[in-house]
Amino acid sequence: MAADAGTKAGGNQAIKDCASGTVGGILQVLVGQPFDTVKVRLQTQSTTNPIYKGMMDCVQQIKAKEGFAGFYKGTMTPLVGIGACVSIQFVVLEFMKRRFSGSSGESLTNGQFYIAGATSGIANSVVSGPVEHIRTRLQVQREGGFKGPIDCIRQIYRSHGLAGIYKGQAITMAREAQGYGAYFFAYEWLVKKSMERSGLKRSELPTWQVCLFGAAAGYAMWFTIYPMDAVKSKLQTDGLDAATKKYSSTLDCIRKTMAAEGAAGFFRGIGPCLLRAAPCNAATFLGFEMAMRVMSSA
Repeated sequence: MAADAGTKAGGNQAIKDCASGTVGGILQVLVGQPFDTVKVRLQTQSTTNPIYKGMMDCVQQIKAKEGFAGFYKGTMTPLVGIGACVSIQFVVLEFMKRRFSGSSGESLTNGQFYIAGATSGIANSVVSGPVEHIRTRLQVQREGGFKGPIDCIRQIYRSHGLAGIYKGQAITMAREAQGYGAYFFAYEWLVKKSMERSGLKRSELPTWQVCLFGAAAGYAMWFTIYPMDAVKSKLQTDGLDAATKKYSSTLDCIRKTMAAEGAAGFFRGIGPCLLRAAPCNAATFLGFEMAMRVMSSA
């Protein structure tokens, strides 16, 4: 009976984690998509014949030529997919935290926080890989091409199968493992220290602290993975056919980027990314924590 009760409680908690993660994921997309569109276009534009002179020129051109909707190109895919991704992240993270803490509920070590986050990132990459591939292709598309996310998926799958949908998956998985290891470690460590210092429960932490810690977690993630993200964007916007493909593998992309652009090539588009990190991740954790508080008190 005790085991059944424990299983039921674990299942109920997983449902709450999933629902709260979905809320956080939706807020993440709505706040972060315009910044991400600018980032991806700067990361993937030609170095010999660039379209944009810099971040502000990219913003101005998108606004002038495509209107406000241009910043939200490819949004439907991440709105559905990233909601699922963030749900996976938080479900796996909370599961790993419970596994590490055991029945005693003891505090996790820094290494355990990192491993819990990295595990959530690897699990998340199964969904985030294809979601980001489709979003990235739609973001860089300026005229013609795909009619929308479904048409994009259909065309790629018809010509290149599942491997085409999962293009750039190896670097995506590496990015997610390191990124979310750093992300959740930073957030959970800050929450833990704040609780120890103030004597408050997690649910009692003020909203401004949740937002501040979420923003800090975003910076911890992006400062450690941006070069990997740049390579991922290049691979996921590269040609799918042998005739149009520039890069034969992740390592080939790294070598060619270094040869053509130097180290700076791995940091193109970092401006909008860092501007995005604070509001986007503050919104993610705010959505998760507030939704969890509402469901826990219901």
